[in-house]
Amino acid sequence: MSTQSLAKYVRSRNRPGASGFRGSGAFYAFISPWLIGTVLLTLFPLGYALWISFTNWDGIAPNQNWIGLKNYTDALSDPRMWASLQRTGLLALAVVPVTICGGLALALLLNEKVHWRSGLRMLVYLPAIVPPVAATLTWKLLFDRDSGAINGVTAIFGADAVSWMSGNTVFVVLLVVMLWGIGAGVLINLAALQDVPAELHEAARLDGANAFTAFWHVTLPSISPVLLFQVITTTIGVLQTFVPALLLSPANGPAAITAVPEANRVFMVDVYAQYFAYSKYGYASAMLWLFFLVILVVTIITFKIGGRTVFYAVDPSKEGKEG
Repeated sequence: MSTQSLAKYVRSRNRPGASGFRGSGAFYAFISPWLIGTVLLTLFPLGYALWISFTNWDGIAPNQNWIGLKNYTDALSDPRMWASLQRTGLLALAVVPVTICGGLALALLLNEKVHWRSGLRMLVYLPAIVPPVAATLTWKLLFDRDSGAINGVTAIFGADAVSWMSGNTVFVVLLVVMLWGIGAGVLINLAALQDVPAELHEAARLDGANAFTAFWHVTLPSISPVLLFQVITTTIGVLQTFVPALLLSPANGPAAITAVPEANRVFMVDVYAQYFAYSKYGYASAMLWLFFLVILVVTIITFKIGGRTVFYAVDPSKEGKEG
């Protein structure tokens, strides 16, 4: 090959446009399933729900009449929506602290060198792998007034049978079901605790720190990012509670949605009823978008408040700028 031909070959191989095109093509080919799924299963439904929220569509009629912000103003002036939102907030205030603090306490215990530690860890995590539907139906049977094991145990001590599935007591059953899967948080906390550098605890011990001081000044700051992650994800998950509240209804089948006890009519149950019991698709879509804004504000506030107390070993704002 002559010198001129060799130089021409090298220039053609080194053209940034050609190599960049091949690299970009391979990149988009690999992520195309995710892109297609995101567009079809996430972005399109979100946009369609936003469009429906400005109409009075009942889910059957071929025409979707534009009514502007009427669904939003109706929802904001609806006392039932505020009541369901209040119940949802109360549920989050009851479940999230117990889940986070209880999960951390159990993780601290299971991180110690105790007998049957592996078996205890398995027992704590085992409920988390039970499907929510199966767990809810099992607890529903246990809390049954006439044949449930809970009333059977309390009857031994002379207590009267309690109708757990009616009135405000059904909210207690919902709390039990929600706290049933606390083992998932325990597992995450265990992984975080075992990642705390041992030399930090050794330095604290040499400085005369007791167990509580070492936990407060060493362990807690070290796992604070994991705790913040759990607070945010648990809060969002509890705010979106739907299946347990619906399955604890005394009725079965399609009638279950209208028979959910008032104490368990959380926000997503109310939205589901507006969709499929009352055929108010536009109104229900507006409720969902308002709820999305509520969750977004709660998440931002949690992140802002929690972010001030979280200790990062590597400053995220400076990571990647050095070197």
